[in-house]
Amino acid sequence: MAIIVYGIKNCDTVKKARLWLDGHGIAYEFHDFKSAGIQPAKLQQWCRKAGWETLLNRAGTTFRKLSERDKKVADAAGAIALMQAQPSMIKRPVLESEEILLVGFKPEVYESNLAGKR
Repeated sequence: MAIIVYGIKNCDTVKKARLWLDGHGIAYEFHDFKSAGIQPAKLQQWCRKAGWETLLNRAGTTFRKLSERDKKVADAAGAIALMQAQPSMIKRPVLESEEILLVGFKPEVYESNLAGKR
């Protein structure tokens, strides 16, 4: 099973997720969407699977710095445009394989979804 972890290399939550994966012997590829970018089609796919409300990071400083008008995201298209323009607004990490899509990092969620994937 090929696993790709999408995120920003300096993000503390991404670091925790990568340490967890390394500590459990789970192989993965890392995609830094801050430096390598992210395709709109990938964001659309994630929004269909996880929901744009889950994927859009409203807790980060990037979102808090937006104008009140820009904060009023009403649909997937608006969220995707915002995340495409500012990848820091994607909740991280995003762990993807053929059968799994996890947004954010919680050790218990990783454990229940990745048990036996070593």
